[in-house]
Amino acid sequence: MDLQTKKKLTSNWFKSLQNSFCEDIKKFEKNKIKFKSTNWKKNINKDEGGGEYRILKGGKIFDKVGVNFSEVYGRFPKQFQKNILGAEKNPKFWASGISVVMHMKNPLIPAMHFNTRYICTTQEWFGGGMDITPSKKDLIEKREFHKILKKMCDKHDKNYYDRYKKWCDEYFYLPHRKEPRGIGGIFFDYKKNNFENDFKFVRDVGITFQLIFNKIIEKKIKRKWSIKDKENQYIKRGRYTEFNLLYDRGTKFGLQTGGNIEGILMSLPPTAKWK
Repeated sequence: MDLQTKKKLTSNWFKSLQNSFCEDIKKFEKNKIKFKSTNWKKNINKDEGGGEYRILKGGKIFDKVGVNFSEVYGRFPKQFQKNILGAEKNPKFWASGISVVMHMKNPLIPAMHFNTRYICTTQEWFGGGMDITPSKKDLIEKREFHKILKKMCDKHDKNYYDRYKKWCDEYFYLPHRKEPRGIGGIFFDYKKNNFENDFKFVRDVGITFQLIFNKIIEKKIKRKWSIKDKENQYIKRGRYTEFNLLYDRGTKFGLQTGGNIEGILMSLPPTAKWK
């Protein structure tokens, strides 16, 4: 399969997933509140791609949710080349992906994050994953979440779950706090063994995230919460903010490649607190 076909297939999939996720989110809000959609270009003076980010705020279910699609290309700035696989001697790149962050009104429903991407330099690879960040412990939810992830991973490779769970636990960790961001999930990068198999796995990750967020929200949507629960959520969001601004690889990549600032920072919660 030639590279242009791969780019088209992956980009089309990420875009269709954006549409599908947004339809589910609007149904939870009973179509009473709309996404604010913004199309953007990486470079207004020449064609280097762009994308669309959609943000919904102040809903009955979602405090804030962002669903971002991008397809960008061009050349890495010289100072970043050595940090990107396959770009050391040739700065040209192409990248497409989708990222989703959900901050919920009900503090008993965890914040949820998902992204998948396909990047081409002189090499090409997939990356991505999903994780959830509750502000109140729920061991049953944690067990069920990881059970679904393991079942999905095992369909592709029996080693995937343990490998990608470990990577997620190590990645979503705040060293200055000496604590994890949430209860983990899966995280993978530089996945480039076989395009067809890898793309099949990446599609399955997207479908599974859709199943998971629907299931979690439907289960907890009517649960009563207290002011203390909400305050705990605000504190946990502070930790979320710290991670995304200090350590998140996707945030750094987006800023390095001239991505849209509002789209990149859509992951930040609408309200957070620190003690």
